[in-house]
Amino acid sequence: MILTTHALVGAAIGKKINNLWVVIPVVLVIHFILDSFRHGEYFDSRTATFKNTAWKVILDLSIGSGIILFFLLHFCHSLTTARNVILGAFFSMLPDLTTVLYWKFHWKFLEKIKKFHSFAHRYSRFPEYSPQRKWTFKNAVNDILISAIAIIILFL
Repeated sequence: MILTTHALVGAAIGKKINNLWVVIPVVLVIHFILDSFRHGEYFDSRTATFKNTAWKVILDLSIGSGIILFFLLHFCHSLTTARNVILGAFFSMLPDLTTVLYWKFHWKFLEKIKKFHSFAHRYSRFPEYSPQRKWTFKNAVNDILISAIAIIILFL
């Protein structure tokens, strides 16, 4: 899943669950469940460099953050809910951040998390072996539907 999808789902969960100590483990588990669905990746680990991937990540983060910020500014009336929405969004993206940190710096303490994260993806990370991971509309349908449902939950 793209970061926007993870962030929106985490924010929606954060809005619906008042206990922060429940929000964090729930969004982490949901992250890995979402990654098991068919989805396209704009990141190809064979050819990606930090430079040619950074703009995609920034755009992705901007879209999700913009939607969440709009919700917080116009529809959120509780500091507890705002905190849970923000932390839900952050922790729902955390496994992807740890993967990027491992990819960039090869920090040994992140290796097990990275391996589990790779395991959670049902399809091979190499698009030539797994057409289910190519960046196509067909592969983005789950991201679109899940993001739309999360937005509806967030704004209701």
